[in-house]
Amino acid sequence: MPPVATREGAIARAADHFASGAFRADLGRRVAMKTESQAPDRAVELRAYLTEEMMPSLDALGFSATVMPNAVIGHGPFLLAERHEGDHLPTVLIYGHGDVVLGHEGRWRDGRSPWEVTVDGDRWYGRGTADNKGQHSINIAALAQVVAERGTLGFNAKILIEMGEETGSPGLRALAETHRAALAADVLIASDGPRVGAERPTVFLGSRGTLDFELTVNLREGAHHSGNWGGLLANPGIVLANAIAVLVDGRGRIRLHALRPPAIPPAVRAALADLSVGGGVNDPVIDRDWGEPGLTPEERVFGWNSLEVLAFECGTPSAPVNAVPASAKAALQLRFVVGTDPSRVIDAIRDHLEAVGLRDVTVTPGRMEVFAATRLDPTDPWVDWALASLARTTGKKPALLPNLGGSIPNDVFSELLGLPTLWVPHSYPACSQHAPDEHLLGSVAEEALRIMTGLFWDLGETGAAIKEARRA
Repeated sequence: MPPVATREGAIARAADHFASGAFRADLGRRVAMKTESQAPDRAVELRAYLTEEMMPSLDALGFSATVMPNAVIGHGPFLLAERHEGDHLPTVLIYGHGDVVLGHEGRWRDGRSPWEVTVDGDRWYGRGTADNKGQHSINIAALAQVVAERGTLGFNAKILIEMGEETGSPGLRALAETHRAALAADVLIASDGPRVGAERPTVFLGSRGTLDFELTVNLREGAHHSGNWGGLLANPGIVLANAIAVLVDGRGRIRLHALRPPAIPPAVRAALADLSVGGGVNDPVIDRDWGEPGLTPEERVFGWNSLEVLAFECGTPSAPVNAVPASAKAALQLRFVVGTDPSRVIDAIRDHLEAVGLRDVTVTPGRMEVFAATRLDPTDPWVDWALASLARTTGKKPALLPNLGGSIPNDVFSELLGLPTLWVPHSYPACSQHAPDEHLLGSVAEEALRIMTGLFWDLGETGAAIKEARRA
C-alpha cells in the first residue's frame, strides 16, 4: 500500500525542498529578472516575469494561467492562475507582486549585484528576495509540497501576481472591479512586509493607509542676495518650515485634528500589548519620546497615525549661496489607521494653513495612489485558525498584528472583493527593503516554507469548517 499522506510528511518535504537548494534555484531565476516597475524601460521584463517564469511554474502545479493587460496604460500586466478541485471546496486567493524597486547597482556592499542571490551567512542578498519575489516563491513552493504529499490541495486556489505594486498598484482596483467573479474566494492568504521580529511568526490582518502630498512655496522669480535683501524678502524655506510645524510638532505629535485617528479600539490595544517592536541586531534605536504621548511604541506604529517629511528642498543644499531662495518644496506622507478619512485630508490641510495665515503654501496630492486603511476583525474565525496552524508547525506563539504599519493594497481585497484577509509575512524589519543590500534571512525562509505548507495543508483539512463557521 502507498504511504499515508500526512501533515508531517508535507512539512518534511518542505524542509527537504529548501535543504536541496531547489528553492534557492527558483528564487535565483526570479531575482535575475530586472522587473523594476519604477524604471520607464522595463515593460519587456515585467511581462516576461509572468510569461516565462510564473506561468511555467504554475502550469507544473496544475494551474491554468492567463496574463491580463493593465487598464492603466504604461504599467505592467497581471497574472491570474487557478486550480479548481471542486465546487464544494473552499477557495483561497493568493496574492503577490513580481515587480521590484530600482536595483541601485553599484551601491550594494562588497560589490554585490542586485540581480543575483548572494548568500552570506544567514542573509540571502538580492533585489526582490524580501519584497516580494522571495515571499510569493515560498507560498508557491508550499503549494507544491502539499500536492506532492496528498496528490491534491483539498481546496481551490487562485493566484494573482501584479507587476506594479512598487508604483502604487495602478490598475489593480480596475482589474478587481472588472473581474470580480474570477477573483471571488472565501479568504485571501498572502505574504508581504516584515514579521514583528525575525524569530516570531506573524499574522497581520490589514495595513495602515498611506497618503502622499506636497507643500510648495513659490514667492518670486530668482534668488536675491541675502546681504542686500535679507530681512526684506519673505524666505520660502522659513514659510515652509512653519507650515510643517503647524501640522506636526517638534516631537512628531500630529497637531491637526483631521490627521489624527480615533481612539485605539480595545481589541486592537489588547493584541498590541502582546507585541514588541525594535531591539533587533540591525534595527534602529527607537526614540521613546517621539510621536503621540501616552502610547507604547507598538501602539504608535500599528494603532496610530504618523506624519513624515520625506524630502525638503530649499535653495541648493549641496552648494548653498548667500541668497534668499525663490521657492521651497517638501514631500510629506500620512500613514493612517482605520477611522481616518483620507478624502478629507488635503482640504483640511489647505483650510488650516489658510486659517493660520500661511496663504503662500500650495498643497497638492502626491503622485502615488492613496492606499486605504484596513483591518480584519481579530475575532474572525479565520484568525484563530491561522494562529493555531502557525503555532502547531513552529511550536511558537505567533504574533497577531491587527494591521501592518506599512501600506499594501489590501483594501482591494477586503473592501472591493469583500474577503477576510490573512497576511503571513516572511521578511523581517531590518531586511533593507527598498534599499541597497535588500536580503531575505535563510532561517526565516526555511521556517516560512514549513509554515505555509502546514497552513495550506490545514486549509484542505479544515477550511470548509471555517467557511461554515463564518456563515454562522
